[in-house]
Amino acid sequence: MYDLIGDIHGHANELKSLLTKLDYREIDGVWQHPSRQVIFLGDFVDRGPQQIETVSIARNMVENGKALAVMGNHEFNAVAWATEDPQNPGEYLRPHTAKNWKQHRAFLEQVGEGSDLHHSMIDWFKTLPVYLDLPKLRVVHACWHPEYIAAIAKYIGTGDQLLAEAWQQTSRKGTDAYEAVEILLKGLEIPLPGDHHFFDKDNNKRTNIRAEWWRQGSKLTYRDLAMAPKDVIDKIPHEPVASHVLPGYDGEKPLFVGHYWMSGEPKPLSDHIACLDYSVASGHGGKLCAYCFDGEQRLDASKFVWVDA
Repeated sequence: MYDLIGDIHGHANELKSLLTKLDYREIDGVWQHPSRQVIFLGDFVDRGPQQIETVSIARNMVENGKALAVMGNHEFNAVAWATEDPQNPGEYLRPHTAKNWKQHRAFLEQVGEGSDLHHSMIDWFKTLPVYLDLPKLRVVHACWHPEYIAAIAKYIGTGDQLLAEAWQQTSRKGTDAYEAVEILLKGLEIPLPGDHHFFDKDNNKRTNIRAEWWRQGSKLTYRDLAMAPKDVIDKIPHEPVASHVLPGYDGEKPLFVGHYWMSGEPKPLSDHIACLDYSVASGHGGKLCAYCFDGEQRLDASKFVWVDA
């Protein structure tokens, strides 16, 4: 069966420790297990000190049939940063702003922007599927949303990776393809009602909340759903969110996501949904986390395995 591993962000030492703890061994340069496969949930790069080695480990495993992987928002952003915008000569699909450079700088400096290695990694990122819908489980980096799964269908190939001609649409605000990628790889954001707003840690005004989209209930409020720091949560209204805003989840198969910088002891979000991003790159005692999946319909807290950062 599968061992699913959350966001690594360039922490190769922790990845090797976790693989060892899961009884994988490096043989002829490829980490492998005699009877199991890893599924990586994306976000291999940005932030951490060993990004080249992290990508190399994961790529070797995938290309040798020892792992599967989905694209994270950081791989998507890396491709868009490196891809010229054909409609705007000299510009790129991800604008080279100071903010975007700061987020991506560690990867570019480690890989050598424009180097053969950089191009090779970008080419591999392009092969990563947007999501996996396997016989007994589903995997997406941030949000399983049936409406946007359907919307992205015409932009992906037989392996569920973005088509070469789709990168423009998925990178251009205002298109259906852009909205689908935003939701699936970056999560559901909900506009606050009226003139409600708050300021984030960088003093940017926020009029949307990142939502705990997996929650279910008839009277959930904006504050109930908001993923926001404790010092701003009281600025988010306790007004009910319209029921159609949340995608719900059918529970047909267990679903695994990353992306959300969880903390504390790993456990499922619900009977059928687990987040495996436990903030290994936070610098504040995070974990690199896995879930050992053996076909169960209901997820089990005892099947989480992790190593401390």
